[in-house]
Order: sequence, then C-alpha cells, then structure tokens
Amino acid sequence: MPTPSIAPALHATPHAEAGAAPFARKARFWDRIAPKYAAEPIADMAGYEATLQRVQALLPPAADVLEVGCGTGSTAMRLAPFTGRMLATDVAPGMIAIARERLAAQPVPQLGFALADADAPGQGQGAYDVVLAFSMLHLVEDLDHALKLLVQALRPGGLLISKTPCINEMNPLIPRLALPLMQAIGKAPQVLCFDAQQLQVALVRQGLEIVSVERHGTRGKDIRVFIVARKPG
Repeated sequence: MPTPSIAPALHATPHAEAGAAPFARKARFWDRIAPKYAAEPIADMAGYEATLQRVQALLPPAADVLEVGCGTGSTAMRLAPFTGRMLATDVAPGMIAIARERLAAQPVPQLGFALADADAPGQGQGAYDVVLAFSMLHLVEDLDHALKLLVQALRPGGLLISKTPCINEMNPLIPRLALPLMQAIGKAPQVLCFDAQQLQVALVRQGLEIVSVERHGTRGKDIRVFIVARKPG
C-alpha cells in the first residue's frame, strides 16, 4: 500500500544522516526483538484502551497525524480510522515490516508506514495537526533535539500527544543498577531517565503549552505519564 503523501521526506534513508551510527545501533536492537515485541500482550489493557479513547477524543476532524516510534503498528491501526491521513514511523526495519504485514492483512486506507529516526530531521515542516509519541521519548538520543523536530512537524495550534515511561519514578535501584546491567549484556536499549515534571519542563522549553497531564494506568503505580501539549498559533 502506498504511504500517504504527507511529509515525503520521511522516505529518505536515515543512514545518510550524521547520526547513522546511533541509528544503526537502535535499529539493530529493535530489529532483534521485533518478533517477540509483536507477540507480547499489553500488560495493562484497560489503561491502553483508556489512552486510545482519550486520543480519539483529541483528534480534530480529518486530521493529518504523524506517529513516531510506532513499533509494529498496533496503535496506528486502531487510531488511523479516526484521522484524515496518518503516517506511522519507526527506526527499526523489522518493526515496520511487521506493521506493513498487519496493514496488508487488514487495510486501513488512511494509514501508511515508513522507516524514520525520531532523532534525525525529516519529520516534515508544519505538515501535521497531531504528532503522537507513545513509549518512545525516553528512547531518543537527545530529548530536546527530538522534541524540537516534532514541534517543527506540527502546524500552528497542533497537538503533541505523548505517553512516556518515566524511569526516575521507578525504584531507584532500576535506573542505577538493573538498567545499566541489562544494557551491558544487550538486553535493554539506551534509555533517558527523567520524571514527569522534567518531561513537562522539556516540552515547555520547546515552546509548547501543556494542555493536560494524566495517568491512565489501572494496575498499581503508573509511571507512564500522558501529556497533551499544544504548539502556539
């Protein structure tokens, strides 16, 4: 299926960018776990459904939507029918391959998938009404740089909607001990450690207005903060 024509620059090969080495490292990690990732059940299905319903309510009619870090496309498949056009991207070819297989089996006319790195230019300039970033802002190389690119992709008045694990809200032994050990043996990716307040500050630093800060989890402590932020205009 052809990818929607919004922001055609996303078809550029990220390996040509200056950040080719980090791109390749990230792609290798997520390619390796893509089949397992695709098969894993959602841990908190009720919380996930609450997030989907909230996002649906926020989408303007016939909106042009970009999702970065789409993984194997499950969320994009659910949300695309409520958009005008949606482009979902991921850094890992293996993830995008699975997403495209799912789309071929269950076509959604509004939706296309493309390979792209959230840390690299190419998201488009003012091409989208909404940018979605679910479970990925803690995985970028440079939070301020990645947010700057996402803000640039938004039209004036557009929304950046994110849901992000805040590692610094976990047991301190996890970011200080467990996570470095898992990274050393290749069982965990590069991760940024921050809390919800630090993430909000970073969003404001890029000129965004915080609209809402929510938690949708239904099982114990919820470290995944859901933030809606608006680009002025």
